[in-house]
Amino acid sequence: MDWIVTSFTRVAVVALFGAFLAGCAAHTNVLPPGTTRPDQYLYKKGEAAMTAHRWADAQEDFQKILDNYPQSSYRPAARLGVGDAYLNENTPESLVLALNAYREFLTYYPTSTRADYAQYQLAMTHFKQMRGPQRDQTQTHDAIDAFETFLQRYPTSKLVPDVQKKLREAHDRLDEASFDVGHFYYTIHWYPGAIDRFESILKDDPQYSGRDAVYFYLGESLIQVKRQAEALPYFVQLVRQFEKSQYLADAQKRIASLKQSLGLDKPTATASIP
Repeated sequence: MDWIVTSFTRVAVVALFGAFLAGCAAHTNVLPPGTTRPDQYLYKKGEAAMTAHRWADAQEDFQKILDNYPQSSYRPAARLGVGDAYLNENTPESLVLALNAYREFLTYYPTSTRADYAQYQLAMTHFKQMRGPQRDQTQTHDAIDAFETFLQRYPTSKLVPDVQKKLREAHDRLDEASFDVGHFYYTIHWYPGAIDRFESILKDDPQYSGRDAVYFYLGESLIQVKRQAEALPYFVQLVRQFEKSQYLADAQKRIASLKQSLGLDKPTATASIP
């Protein structure tokens, strides 16, 4: 009986090994017989995988071009394809790999007509990793640096409007982080700290999208430290610059009360905001 069991085991092992080799062959033999342009075939296959959101398959197809066809005209596009597939996979690990792919593209093809796209996508690897206002802002700083590099290098690119929009969002994220600190100081009644933080936001980024809140709480903080004349212009700026704001009605009330307490006919007669 033992020899029967042993023989059966050997047959099973051989069968399993044969199936494993067949599977490997099926996996590696991706080129149909008679393919005259394997690099072109792989690139189109990678594009189809991207369209179907099969990111791992796309990465594999594009990478095979880079590994096996050093003279292929598809290499630049394949390198971008690798980056795009990793970027779309959107995991912490894949975003690092995407960043490397775009950096390599810009190193190998700095004068390519798609260099602007590579720089934009490089910036997006950081943009996708930006954290909330109360978290570490390293990726936000990196995104800003990468977008600003884009604007310096490719000022006529058709991607400029989108870069400017993303850059504004990144700056706003930093401003939100700074505003949260100022607002915390305001809630614990440490008004000098709040004033310093709010003034810094307006000085460093006068186009901050949420500056209506900065104007309001800066004005309120100044009132608390008996600097009413300095507070008034911030409420005036809020009303002038924002047709819609949750602080608008309260700002209008503040203007009226400050105007009365300061003995002014018009709030605009005060000194302008620094």
